[in-house]
Amino acid sequence: MTADDRTAAQPPSAAGPAAPAAADPALADSAFLRACRREPVPHTPVWFMRQAGRSLPEYRKVREGIGMLDSCMRPDLVTEITLQPVRRHGVDAAIYFSDIVVPLKAIGLDLDIRPGVGPVVERPVRSRADLERLRPLEPGDVEYVTEAVRMLTAELGATPLIGFAGAPFTLASYLVEGGPSRNHEHTKAMMYGDPELWADLLDRLADITTAFLKVQIEAGASAVQLFDSWAGALAPADYRASVLPASTKVFDAVAHYGVPRIHFGVGTGELLGAMSEAGPDVVGADWRVPLDEAARRIGPGKAVQGNLDPAVLFAPREAVETQARRVLDAARGLPGHIFNLGHGVLPDTDPDALTHLVEYVHERTAR
Repeated sequence: MTADDRTAAQPPSAAGPAAPAAADPALADSAFLRACRREPVPHTPVWFMRQAGRSLPEYRKVREGIGMLDSCMRPDLVTEITLQPVRRHGVDAAIYFSDIVVPLKAIGLDLDIRPGVGPVVERPVRSRADLERLRPLEPGDVEYVTEAVRMLTAELGATPLIGFAGAPFTLASYLVEGGPSRNHEHTKAMMYGDPELWADLLDRLADITTAFLKVQIEAGASAVQLFDSWAGALAPADYRASVLPASTKVFDAVAHYGVPRIHFGVGTGELLGAMSEAGPDVVGADWRVPLDEAARRIGPGKAVQGNLDPAVLFAPREAVETQARRVLDAARGLPGHIFNLGHGVLPDTDPDALTHLVEYVHERTAR
């Protein structure tokens, strides 16, 4: 998600409903939303990317025999999985359980998520004719998302729910490559070789992503995160010329709702300034850049999210505390810090390590 210095909740425009945070004073006063707005907090809020699922035995149990995409389309299952880490870890925000390719599946693309591989697209997008398969996303395409968000907000009460979507570049890379890629050769070939087709592809994906985020916000999400998994594969000049306009379009299109918008990418230390320019209120940093340096690159007027290395959680508890303390020390004095990992929770992480980390950050930063 994104957001710039329009951090204090903006008044909703006639184009959309009031922001959920504005409707519930207790929700608006939560540590997470206060940090997003760079306001004083009772403690540094904590949530983890990929906290909903993966490492939790209760997640694996409810997912038995159910494919990933099917799981994302069942409101009862989405609700249960999203709530599991809130119950177990006491995190300060829930993240909506979904996958970045859900809106692409919803508009009829032939794709699947294969275990151990990731999203696989049957017919990659390589030509202008292929582009025509990307029709607009309508709210009716994802009614299960609306239902799940409403169920979740009713259960969560004063705990914020973060909506979720993949950024246009990352979606484009899956569509053009046909699946995960180490070098993104087909993606970059289109970006450099047919910049007009590339721009049209990202523009269309920006509209689909925007529609997906709007559904979540209008159903009650208190914030949104735009996740650009593969943006770190780009040089800063290429990001600015070929990606930034589409991400900016998404952030601008949901700005009137007044909910905080978070932007995060992996391996994007050199892109933090440009990602900040896209318009988020909060910019996430991975573990490769200390938070004080990340904040300098991001620039003023933004909250900062991150950034413990997920692998640290496999170390003994004392070592985890030492590394968490380094993150907190680097963030000292920054207005608006949300503690998170520098990427998602790894599948074999001990859930108790996450629970203790939440407790440690809360206790150490209690005001």
